[in-house]
Amino acid sequence: MTRGPVATHSLPAGELERFLERRKLPTTVPQVDIEPYLREVLQKSAEFLPSESGAVLLDDPTCKVPAREENELHYVAVFGPASAAILGRRISARVGIPGIVYRTGQPYLSADAGSDPVVSDEARLFTAGRPSSIIALPIVIQQTICGVLEMANPRDGQPYSQRDVRLLEIFADYTASTLQNALDAKRASELAKRDDLTGLSNGRWLHARLMEMLDEADATGRECVAIFLDLDNFKSVNDHYGHFAGSQVLRDFGFLLKRVVDRDDAIVARYGGDEFVVVLPQSTLEQGRQMAEQIRRMVLETTFVDQPYDEGYPPLHLRGAISASVGVALYQPRHGTGTAEMRKNALLRRADDAMYTAKGSGKDRVVIAPA
Repeated sequence: MTRGPVATHSLPAGELERFLERRKLPTTVPQVDIEPYLREVLQKSAEFLPSESGAVLLDDPTCKVPAREENELHYVAVFGPASAAILGRRISARVGIPGIVYRTGQPYLSADAGSDPVVSDEARLFTAGRPSSIIALPIVIQQTICGVLEMANPRDGQPYSQRDVRLLEIFADYTASTLQNALDAKRASELAKRDDLTGLSNGRWLHARLMEMLDEADATGRECVAIFLDLDNFKSVNDHYGHFAGSQVLRDFGFLLKRVVDRDDAIVARYGGDEFVVVLPQSTLEQGRQMAEQIRRMVLETTFVDQPYDEGYPPLHLRGAISASVGVALYQPRHGTGTAEMRKNALLRRADDAMYTAKGSGKDRVVIAPA
């Protein structure tokens, strides 16, 4: 019997965006819409390797750590009887067949998944409770493992074979190529608004987007919070270890900010030097204060430059050497007088003044700007 294309499902394009936050040198290639391409990967895989279930799992680069077992994998595209239950779920890289493949970088073939001790409860959910045979391969981008391509339960009832592993390798490579193209296109389009060193928004994008946010706040009547941060003792890092080490501290801090400020609607920007700005739309002053405190604590708890930062330069393991002085200012729509440029400048100035008050009061603290 001839079967039509399998019904595949993937996360919405907006949710897929964060899985493309991977470093890459700038290049110019056509824009790639990742959602239909991921679906095509699974459809072609199912045609060449007819299976009841299939999935693409990716790690989240915005919170990825070097120890692979500490990461999580997200089901970003799936097909099969359990699609609705499995799409968007995340699993620990410590467990199951996807975890083994992600940690080791090697394919995994389970001819008898029903009795395989590696098969986890997640695999049983993935196969709607009927795991018979499972095959999985790593997805590698820029020589770094970023995910797993997994298929389960061959439709002919026979277990997968080593030949099937070799066949599925073609589609794992195709998946990686698709993601690479999307990454390249995203990087090219983002260059104009990204800071090259940290990957955060740059000052130009901050000023433009913040004016839009304030107009939106006036239209909706919802408050908005600006957080201004400065790294304490950053100059001493440059003086003692050199500017390469200082640059790595800034990279590490940028990565930390993206992990802590886990909101798609927020602005997270490098203002200049070792100064950073976070803007939280539709947020109260208390929410802004809590976010500022969380960032301040994380800076103290983070070990900066914990890996070699250049050829011949070992890790410095800077913990406790860096702190943050933070200023928080609230924008209230009823105070929205003057042009958007004037209101934007006034908000940033108030947050900046509060930050300098924190610095002058002993550093490593959060100060709220007067209304």
